[in-house]
Amino acid sequence: MKIGIDILGGDFAPEANVSGAVLARKELPEDVKLVLIGDREQISSGLLALGETEGNYELVHAPDVITMHDHPTRAIPQKPNSSIAVGFELLARKEIMAFASTGNTGAMLVGSIYKINTIPGIIRPCITSNIPCIDGSNSILLDVGSNADCKADVLYQFAVLGSLYSQTVFGVEKPRVALLNIGEEESKGNLLTLAAHKIMAESDEINFIGNLEGRDIFSGKADVIVCDGFTGNIVLKQAEGIYSLMKQRGIHDEYFERFNYENYGGTPILGVKGNVIIGHGISNSFAVKNMILHAYEVARSGLAMRVNEAFNGE
Repeated sequence: MKIGIDILGGDFAPEANVSGAVLARKELPEDVKLVLIGDREQISSGLLALGETEGNYELVHAPDVITMHDHPTRAIPQKPNSSIAVGFELLARKEIMAFASTGNTGAMLVGSIYKINTIPGIIRPCITSNIPCIDGSNSILLDVGSNADCKADVLYQFAVLGSLYSQTVFGVEKPRVALLNIGEEESKGNLLTLAAHKIMAESDEINFIGNLEGRDIFSGKADVIVCDGFTGNIVLKQAEGIYSLMKQRGIHDEYFERFNYENYGGTPILGVKGNVIIGHGISNSFAVKNMILHAYEVARSGLAMRVNEAFNGE
């Protein structure tokens, strides 16, 4: 199996990405080859500085960078020699099984939809976040930013995608799916959540347990928590903010240490035909390592194939 890594993406590129790849290689099976995509000279010098042999990796020269300021829709066609554009070309040609990047999230989403293509039947792909729960488990929250405005049928598909992700990658046999809302009663909420609740409650595709209030997000009551991307992004950033405040005040707590994004590394784009993993733009080498390890788990699990089977019976 080959996994492609965007070496030029993120705030601390290329050093953090090269170092993260070296750390990940030590934990991956021997039959996994990491394909480092970026400026060949920078990659070579980075590996040399870490005492690594180039032969342990496959290097692909892609000297251009899609920055965080580039327009997501125009960036890939305007910069065909960028690490992100080249990474998607390799994935589209099936020369790599997964492509991971801490670069421009918008460009990664656009590349996933137009270079890899959305799985037939999927209205909108989405991204997720792991939510650490007080009981030691993790919940999956989706969407967390790629779809700020949603309709009820889109939220329902998020529920199905999140359930498949939980089953396939995390091994949860029958994921409990909840709809994030302002009350537990099915009569609570706005027009969107009321309509979404009705669809989910009538479905036999998911194990729907009803509405979940904001105070119970970290309780472990649900394995999958569904919301629109606007709400999900606020929840995610609030959790990150709480962790940052505790660090600033010198408060150390075993549970809240699990809020550290570095532990999770990245998240797949659910609903596209290939395995695409997005990492945090401020990822250090430890976070990049975990992003690569998760990319391997997603590719090994056959998640994209499972989603395609669920929506198309193939």
